Amino acid sequence: MPTWTPESRAAAVDAILTRAPVVPVISIERLEDAIPLARALVAGGLPVLEITLRTAAALEAIRLIVAEVPEASVGAGTVLTPADLDAVVASGAAFAISPGATPRLYAAAAQSPIAWIPAIATASELMLGLEQGHQRFKFFPAESSGGIAAVKSFGGPFAQARFCPTGGIDAARAPAYKALANVITVGGSWMLPKAAIDAGRWDEIEALARAAAAL
Repeated sequence: MPTWTPESRAAAVDAILTRAPVVPVISIERLEDAIPLARALVAGGLPVLEITLRTAAALEAIRLIVAEVPEASVGAGTVLTPADLDAVVASGAAFAISPGATPRLYAAAAQSPIAWIPAIATASELMLGLEQGHQRFKFFPAESSGGIAAVKSFGGPFAQARFCPTGGIDAARAPAYKALANVITVGGSWMLPKAAIDAGRWDEIEALARAAAAL
């Protein structure tokens, strides 16, 4: 069990999120899609995968991808409770991301063996996260919470904080976020059109991933 410090937390998150300019936010409905989808994204240059806990297949999909696609850095999104965090750890995921943060999640994350990334949308939420010893955050929902201007503004009073903006970001908006000094990577799902996944068009997913990785 690691003894987390602000520095070790930041280093653990940076080691994951700096691997790619975009983190695909993935909702896996069918377990059989998990491995070919992960392989297509990795082949396209997006090895950091956020599998959201929004579907019944999510945890098993994480287990499969961890076992079968070792080049991927697999994490879980939509982690809402300490029980979710425990399940994510048991699945073999390398990291966990939440759409917000609660006192119970901050407490659970302090005891967790994997890196947890809380989300913030306001300066007060950011101050609370810093108080809890975190310096890396998801900024969510990015576009509806002030977008690029908000993230840029956080850089003044909160120079130690860095972000993974997610929510409403597409291929056109991503480069401006990536240009900010306090943005590590961005999260999005524009490289995951449902029709392509449903039809098993993995070459199409790989090409979209390659375009995103070139940002």
